[in-house]
Amino acid sequence: MATYALPALSGVLMILVVVELGRQWAFPVFVATALLSSFLAADKEAVLLFIVFFGYYPILKSLLEQIRQKWLSWLLKFIVFNAAMITGFFAAVYLLMVPIEEFTIGTVFLPWILLILGNVVFLLYDYAVSGLVVLYFQRFHGLFSKWLHKK
Repeated sequence: MATYALPALSGVLMILVVVELGRQWAFPVFVATALLSSFLAADKEAVLLFIVFFGYYPILKSLLEQIRQKWLSWLLKFIVFNAAMITGFFAAVYLLMVPIEEFTIGTVFLPWILLILGNVVFLLYDYAVSGLVVLYFQRFHGLFSKWLHKK
């Protein structure tokens, strides 16, 4: 479970960088974090999930939510999520050498089922991230903003 939860939680921390320092700093922070985690983290599948989706999603979310047509914003979010998860699956199988048999139960090939369920979880994740952004602005933004921009 930590393989999925920790990259998602790590990605949420990128919100702080986006809010306090801006997107121009958030992407280099993502790249540095991805490189360091590639070398230091023991769970390479978790690192892969961070790199293919969770690490950059808060940065992308801040851009996609500026689109006036909400349906287009959501469509693009789901396209990015699905492309990232499919890419992550193939990277896990062909780069990390996770046996394809690990994705089956009997004769049922699970990735398609997991992708459908993942879309539901992604919807909840996106909603939760939005709520965390609001909470951060209400409770902490003023505190950190004063501290960060102190001369």
